[in-house]
Amino acid sequence: FPVTIVEYENCIFNQCDSSNQDLSGYKFIDCRFNNCNLSMTKLNKTTLQDVDFVDCKLLGIKFETCNPFSLSFSFEGCQLNHSSFYQLKIPKTSFTNSALIEVDFTEANVGSANFSNCNLSGAIFDRTNLEKADFRTAAAFSIHPLNNKIKKARFSSDNLMGLLNCFDITID
Repeated sequence: FPVTIVEYENCIFNQCDSSNQDLSGYKFIDCRFNNCNLSMTKLNKTTLQDVDFVDCKLLGIKFETCNPFSLSFSFEGCQLNHSSFYQLKIPKTSFTNSALIEVDFTEANVGSANFSNCNLSGAIFDRTNLEKADFRTAAAFSIHPLNNKIKKARFSSDNLMGLLNCFDITID
């Protein structure tokens, strides 16, 4: 990314590697990232408005440092392992076919989010708003139903253990 340009609107980025870069203060509006590596990128006060990430590596990103105004994005086929959405208000966000291993959703609002075909192994849900979120095809999650808002969230009978393992019970 050129140093002098800090605002991108209606842009498509293909196979860019900006891992370990500092994109603080940049603005990305109505943009799409395809097959990009943004792992460990700094996003302090970065605007991400209507941004789509497709088949991207976004490892270890602290999304909570982004500009919260109009923060909206979607993830398809992405690797978000060890990233954080701490205290973010990102309802209706789409996370599909993605790896969210050990991602932190503590105190976040991801109500009505879509977690279709996502691996949520080790993901942290603590005082998280998950109301109306779709976990029917998600795997390996562990959500304590008493510590999170899960009203009208959707689960399949195949993945209900993710809600019950906190009770240390055996289901045969």
